[in-house]
Amino acid sequence: MKKTNYYHPVSRAVKYALASGLALGVYSSSTFAQDAAATEEKVEKIAVVGTRSAPRSIADSPVPVDIIGGDELMKSGSSDMLNMLTTTVPSLNVQTTPISDAATLIRPVNLRGLSSDSTLILLNGKRRHRASVITFLGGGLNDGAQGPDISVIPGIALKQVEVLRDGAAAQYGSDAIAGVINFVLKDADNGGSIEVKQGEYFAGDGTSTEIAANIGMPLTDNGFVNLSMQYKNVDATSRSVQRGDAQGLIDAGNPFVAPIAQVWGSPKIKDDITIFGNAGLDLGNDREAYIFGNYSERDVTGGFYYRNPHTRGGVFSNDGGQSLEVIDTTGMGNCSNVSLFDGERKLNHNEITARVAALPSNCFTFFSMFPGGFTPNFGGNITDTSLTAGTKGEFKSGLFQGVFYDFSGSVGRNESSFKIINTVNASLGPDTPTDFDAGKYIQLEKNFTADFVKFINAGLYNDIAFASGLQWTEESFEIVAGEVASWEIGPYVSQLTNGSNGFPGFQPDDAGLNVRRNYAAYIDVEAEFTEKLLMAAALRFEDYDSFGNTTNYKITGQYRLNDDWALRGSHSTGFRAPTVGQANVRNVRTAIFEGELQDVALLPPTHPVSLLKGGKELTPEESRSYTLGLVYSGSGFFFTADLFRIEVDDRISQSTEFNVSQSDRDVLRAAGVRGVESLSKVTFLTNDFDTVTTGLDLVANYSTSLLDGRSTFSLAYNWTDTEVKRFTAVTGDFKVSRLEKDLPDHRATLTWNQQWQDIDMFVRGNYYGSFQGVHADDPDLTGNGSAKVTFDVELAYHLTDSFTVAVGAQNLFDTKPERLPSWMSDILGAKYFETSPMGINGGYYYLKGVYRF
Repeated sequence: MKKTNYYHPVSRAVKYALASGLALGVYSSSTFAQDAAATEEKVEKIAVVGTRSAPRSIADSPVPVDIIGGDELMKSGSSDMLNMLTTTVPSLNVQTTPISDAATLIRPVNLRGLSSDSTLILLNGKRRHRASVITFLGGGLNDGAQGPDISVIPGIALKQVEVLRDGAAAQYGSDAIAGVINFVLKDADNGGSIEVKQGEYFAGDGTSTEIAANIGMPLTDNGFVNLSMQYKNVDATSRSVQRGDAQGLIDAGNPFVAPIAQVWGSPKIKDDITIFGNAGLDLGNDREAYIFGNYSERDVTGGFYYRNPHTRGGVFSNDGGQSLEVIDTTGMGNCSNVSLFDGERKLNHNEITARVAALPSNCFTFFSMFPGGFTPNFGGNITDTSLTAGTKGEFKSGLFQGVFYDFSGSVGRNESSFKIINTVNASLGPDTPTDFDAGKYIQLEKNFTADFVKFINAGLYNDIAFASGLQWTEESFEIVAGEVASWEIGPYVSQLTNGSNGFPGFQPDDAGLNVRRNYAAYIDVEAEFTEKLLMAAALRFEDYDSFGNTTNYKITGQYRLNDDWALRGSHSTGFRAPTVGQANVRNVRTAIFEGELQDVALLPPTHPVSLLKGGKELTPEESRSYTLGLVYSGSGFFFTADLFRIEVDDRISQSTEFNVSQSDRDVLRAAGVRGVESLSKVTFLTNDFDTVTTGLDLVANYSTSLLDGRSTFSLAYNWTDTEVKRFTAVTGDFKVSRLEKDLPDHRATLTWNQQWQDIDMFVRGNYYGSFQGVHADDPDLTGNGSAKVTFDVELAYHLTDSFTVAVGAQNLFDTKPERLPSWMSDILGAKYFETSPMGINGGYYYLKGVYRF
């Protein structure tokens, strides 16, 4: 007679029921949920990510998986999912992104030192669509990345989060080079909670107010509907000092310069609302239907670089601040530039104002409109929607009898509408607006999948799980042109720049829709040969209509040495397909070069200008991943240690910036290429370098009775090292330095969770290793960031069984990030390196109330 499964005591019936989730789908009918709950009483943490057989405990998984419960995620002052995850998974990093164009709107996340689009995001086991934003100023590591927008997912909607720290492209397709994060929605059919939270930083800014709610309801007698909502507003922060040039203007008598001309800090988030729904219905005869999705929308506004009224090229001056550029608005021809000097002496503000006032009425300079200069504010509206529906169950008769199936379809859409205010289209002269709608990016994805699992009795210790499936995907990226004034070439373009300054609107020539389709087929086999040995293998074929096909494989295994110890390991190949957006995006941004603001055009890699500088059509990244791990589980103690190595060839990223010379323009113009007259610097996305990332993950948990209560201690440590093995001048030395040094090599968290009858206490220490500090993406503004330790704490009091109040703080002792040298602060007005892994805002405290019903 066959023994009960040694690894986790799941009955055969429950195993088959759970396996019907197949492609990581959540066991969502009320019957399945009850069986799963009974199972989890015996196994503390169960994961479905990483296997298409029955879910496994994280100690029995042949690959490293972190499971973070929804309650643990909510023990955080932050309501941003990115911040919640980075404090619990040390191999996950999120950098602060002030003054970073669209990266300010949707921040990228990095798992195991790789770019944000190297981690596959799933929701209830189904592929999550990408954000429409492509990160142009991504701190080196994420330059050109296009990953999903994780921040729209509210913590109150989640049952748990599963983080697979292993290459999994052979199982789940493109983007899973670094791993997979699966967000599992709550599926209760009763009860719920309401949470109100408010907090602010110790500095007195960044005030946030959040209201969140969750409710579970029955759907007839055999199903559930679980709904979650979150609404929040977050004020901006400022970690700035006055810029040196702005202070110089004030000292020269200019009363129009703002006290802080340029703000470095987190953006303002307004009317951030998100709604998630999850529903399942038992159809009887081991069949069920499911549907889940979301609607999310928010407005985000952040600052840009200050435009000095004496020196900003193309607006105020074209000779580096020797004189103010003056335009003739009537063609009378009696206008000349206004000198800012009297011999060697720089004029003060009153003297300059007098010279401008003396100009004839037909002569105009932007100094008269903005005598103190101006700082554009950039922002946008982010709208995210998705819907997934499907049915799953078991074929009871016929050719496929005994086969579990899961048929699903999903659609996801992310739209980013860009707006820039307090700026000008200088080429329009005095007729320019100061607020502009700059256009939109729209990302739309459709997925249809058919997944199958068959358990086969082959006389082994347990049945062989044989899975297979098909997937069809359509992905589109659309650019919508901005309003005319945002890109219009005005009558004064021969002297002044055109387009909304700082972020020119998308032109009609840039606008358009690009579509790509691909299909995939896979097989996945998992077998327990003996009581001690588990092996699995996966093979996946994908065909893209843009670049062709790719085939990848994965082999994993676990060998249990005894009741407490086990060895595990894996080897896989993988790929990451270039996105449609990466292949077709256009953008113009403002960047710092040798202390001066310059406009940089990002063009498609196959644009004639890009080709002239070495661009070529994008191809997939290719990877090889290796892991070897040790697991201990016994006597209330859990420990894992996993070594990993990820080799990635032909990584996709943004090239260095290339100068466009007059001879380049002449060649392009002769070839019939339009719109090259205003180009001075260009960049493009390219496959130009290879990397090897090696590291170690340590995870330990221990529970015991302590201090007349229940204590749980958790330790998580990550060491990651990235080495660029091949690159050319298209990437450049500075990008290589950022890839290798910007993220800390060492990260760790140590958590103490204490529970008494009426009081809960949560304390976490966070360690951030040393890193390379980079300011304003400028190679001349770099330094060394030292290691830091911060502490988070939350104290909750249960007033009744239903109502809890809590007070807490993140970075309790207000540990400051790495400070910029004074000469760097003087240039652009920032206090800290924005690449600091702990963020730049300092300590944050909050108060919240939770009502459960």
